Amino acid sequence: MPVRRLMQYITAAAVVAVALSGCSGGGSAPVVVGEAKRGGSATVAEVNAFSSFNPFSTDGNTDINSKIGAATHSGFYSLDDKSVVVRNDKFGRYEKVSDDPLKVRYTVNEGVKWSDGAPIDAGDLLLSWAAGSGYFDDADPAAGTGTRYFSAASAAGGLAGTAFPELGDDGRSITLQYAAPYADWQTAFDVGLPAHVVAAKAGLSDEEDLVDLIKDAPKGNPGKPAVNSALKTVGDFWNNGFDTKSLPDDPALYLSSGPYIVRDIVPEVSMKLVRNRDYVWGTEPWLDEINVRFTGALPTAVDALRSGQADIISPQPSADTANLFAGLADQGNTVEQYSQSGYDHLDLNFSGPFADEDVRKAFLKAVPRQAIVDAVVGGLITDAKPLDSQVFLPGQPKYADTVKNNGSAEYAEVDIDAAKELLDGATPTIRILYNRDNPNRAKAFTLIRDSAQKAGFRVVDAGQGNADWAKSLGGAGYDAALLGWIGTGAGVGRIPQIFRTGAGSNFNGFSDGDADKAMEQLATTTDLGKQDELLAGIDKRVWEKAYGLPLYQTVGAIAFNARVTGVKPSPGPLGVWWNVSDWRLAEQGTKN
Repeated sequence: MPVRRLMQYITAAAVVAVALSGCSGGGSAPVVVGEAKRGGSATVAEVNAFSSFNPFSTDGNTDINSKIGAATHSGFYSLDDKSVVVRNDKFGRYEKVSDDPLKVRYTVNEGVKWSDGAPIDAGDLLLSWAAGSGYFDDADPAAGTGTRYFSAASAAGGLAGTAFPELGDDGRSITLQYAAPYADWQTAFDVGLPAHVVAAKAGLSDEEDLVDLIKDAPKGNPGKPAVNSALKTVGDFWNNGFDTKSLPDDPALYLSSGPYIVRDIVPEVSMKLVRNRDYVWGTEPWLDEINVRFTGALPTAVDALRSGQADIISPQPSADTANLFAGLADQGNTVEQYSQSGYDHLDLNFSGPFADEDVRKAFLKAVPRQAIVDAVVGGLITDAKPLDSQVFLPGQPKYADTVKNNGSAEYAEVDIDAAKELLDGATPTIRILYNRDNPNRAKAFTLIRDSAQKAGFRVVDAGQGNADWAKSLGGAGYDAALLGWIGTGAGVGRIPQIFRTGAGSNFNGFSDGDADKAMEQLATTTDLGKQDELLAGIDKRVWEKAYGLPLYQTVGAIAFNARVTGVKPSPGPLGVWWNVSDWRLAEQGTKN
């Protein structure tokens, strides 16, 4: 059974993903004692280190945080390994109660609760809506005025077009009414963080006070910005209060509503998850304990599997590391490689030296995309080519037609002479942010630096370490960034999340009126053919503005030993974690 979807994720791959088991102080998660029907433990190695118990926020939106979030949260639905929506009727139900206007009611079942015993209720649903809808925001990104209360990673999308919700008399339900039809309504909303914890940490007496605060707060008006200080305190804690590399002293900061609870963390080294014995509103997990090692490098993960220090690994391979997997199958391990629903890319900030469109175009003409592809995935995919779309992936029906007309051909080959002509004697300094611990990103940086310098650019290494680089996105310390996106493969919400003016994951300040209008239409269009037309138009606008360059579709790999079974890859952001409850010791199940 799959674990619930957790938006769109920044990947770093290894940028966002891994290493050794261990225990650390800081307290124990509250576990309700019950009969243990299953047992055993397994160790999974992930490349990147954990940094936040809020995977829904802009800063916390990394793949490892989301994987841990998936194992410790439950909700109304999940996506399986084919990106098909699977409803979780044990948790609750959601139903369309009206088409015109579109109204959807969500109801949590009785007995569903957080690991401290507090029920999951309408207050949790209301907080999730407030954080995801942007209803109270009065920020004007262009003018630099107003306030954005909740820094949610996902685009407000359809939730931005909802009226203030109707709370049910049962205290466990909420009804959302949309101003217009919304294509992704089935995956638009789910439970997020515990409202009673956010309320207490924001200085409110209880969850009821938080509900009243949200009810009384006026809808944001960018034309007349006014700070709601109490709501801002709530938003500030929601945004950053759950960020940590170690286990908090207060168990309230890492409550679980899912199959597992975090028990211990050794910062940037390891994490331990234990079975939530009170969890009955989803698939019962087989394992009593999962140990997570953060390896920081692919070779370390492979060595951990080979030596028996890890049972499961899912690192992102590269051209020169493919040989590391060669001997694993011979040792009785299962090894699988697959294409992910994500891609690596270079984004340019629309400020500083890149505020000038000619400078952006000059830099992009100096980027050796084919050389990067050869260095990173050339040994993994036959005849690997650069990715030529920002919205479609190879194999999708619209990809080939779109790339013929989107302007990507202008950057098909390195053209140093054209870059020099655009610079007209200028020698801009460009700082590139990337995950320095990700070998694929490090290779891309080196190749870009060496090529761009030939055109007259001075390229500065602004790379940061594994657990810290993502928090710098959107800041002022760099001019370009190497990163990756990996989507769920369901719906079209990831597009406005990245490209819409002022969106939560729009880190480089891209803003285009025509693209914004197309994204507004996209949200209300249910016809798949029309969606593809709108996406193609957005893609063309992004290329015309010299936004940046998609580099390559990412390749995933998993390997696991004979001790475990039930492990399957997913092309989405959760990787092998999508069905974590199905992981089990081979002696207790049938080997794949």
